[in-house]
Amino acid sequence: MLGRVNYLFADSEAWARRAANIYSLVASCKLNEIDPFAYFSDILVRISTHPADKIDELLPGNWKKPENSAEKSAA
Repeated sequence: MLGRVNYLFADSEAWARRAANIYSLVASCKLNEIDPFAYFSDILVRISTHPADKIDELLPGNWKKPENSAEKSAA
């Protein structure tokens, strides 16, 4: 419901579509028990170098949390 109300104030249809896509990714993260902040932090760094034919690997249902180098050194 909140999304629908926010779309009324979108500057353009394109902006509303982008917002809907982001809301969908956040909802998918929550359904897959993924922290949306961790997901977006990783994806935004990797997406520019990720092969286009394997982009589905970056969707929340297929995403694998990267191993943190700080956690490795602490072990």
